[in-house]
Amino acid sequence: MGRNKEIYKVTLVGGAVNVILLLFKFIAGIVGHSAAMVADAVHSLSDFVTDIIVILFVRISGKPKDKSHDYGHGKYETLAMTIIGMALLSVAIGILYNGVMKIAFWWKGGELEAPGNLALWAALLSVVLKEAVYRYSMLKARQLSSQAVEANAWHHRSDALSSIGTAIGIGGAIFLGQRWTVLDPIASVIVGIFIVHVSIGMLRNGIGDLMEQSLPDEVEAEIIKLAASIDGVTEPHDLRTRRIGNHYAIELHILMNGQIPLREAHDKASEVEELLRLHYGDETHVVVHVEPK
Repeated sequence: MGRNKEIYKVTLVGGAVNVILLLFKFIAGIVGHSAAMVADAVHSLSDFVTDIIVILFVRISGKPKDKSHDYGHGKYETLAMTIIGMALLSVAIGILYNGVMKIAFWWKGGELEAPGNLALWAALLSVVLKEAVYRYSMLKARQLSSQAVEANAWHHRSDALSSIGTAIGIGGAIFLGQRWTVLDPIASVIVGIFIVHVSIGMLRNGIGDLMEQSLPDEVEAEIIKLAASIDGVTEPHDLRTRRIGNHYAIELHILMNGQIPLREAHDKASEVEELLRLHYGDETHVVVHVEPK
């Protein structure tokens, strides 16, 4: 099965789970009078929307190079990850606002309605299903080297962890009595804070790649070491790196004996390129500039 088809399969599995959960959560949140569960339902809705985004953008990113995209369409996958991060952040802000308003209402002497058992069962079911989808998606993300699938996997994990907080808040509000019903909106605020943290991490990585951020220092050090391992190649320098979707782009200069034939110098440079592609994948963009010493 092709890479894109595998990504579609993973995303559709997550999408199916999201549809089931968001419907159950909305019903449980409304019927069970739980602000935390409604917040969790909105989170699941955002998961479903991002599943659609992943499917659309991965189809585009899988297109081959063309006249107007000499480096391919890999950045679209990074763009998808960035949009997912923005969606998560907007959801988190809404959850935080609603939770704080309910806490303020309670603080001023207002009575909050205790959530029902249906909301608690919905939260526990969400924890189990979303953690399972996270593990499945992350396994596939590593196999497929897909940023978008990895970002979506973390979205599933964030939903699972938020549901744990939701379950604690709902359970406390149910079993500790009327004076503790504020635990439900408190749980929704905790969920919101967690989602903010996850979304900012996604945005930092996505925007960094879109702004041509260099690869991590340890990766660049490894590139220099690999290039220098070729016999006759010395002092790899002026290294420039970036990420194009799930692939690397590498440009560097190397020193070689200025007296050797041009053909031999070309072959050595090609050997460096082949070694880097062997290590980082066939789609790695590599440019090697030879300088005499």
